[in-house]
Amino acid sequence: MEAKFFRFLKIVGVGFKARAEAEGRLLYLKLGYSHEVELTVPPAVRVFCFKNNVVCCTGIDKERVHQFASAVRSCKPPEVYKGKGIMYADEVIKKKEGKRSK
Repeated sequence: MEAKFFRFLKIVGVGFKARAEAEGRLLYLKLGYSHEVELTVPPAVRVFCFKNNVVCCTGIDKERVHQFASAVRSCKPPEVYKGKGIMYADEVIKKKEGKRSK
């Protein structure tokens, strides 16, 4: 399969990890929940983990690649106070300031 479209996801957070198994057909995510999140990859998409915090979704159909990448991101979207979560590699999170004491 020749990959034409890529989508890189960055996982930010202490203890957050990802691993791909079964030749890119299964994606396991540790996101701070009490269980591991298991995602089945659609047939037209492949998943690679370069490090345990960088995930690459690749395939020949742009729509399916981006749809699966957004499904992965929706498991733990980035939060605006600390910036933890799953975000696209080119995404910029505008951080908010917390409460201020007088």
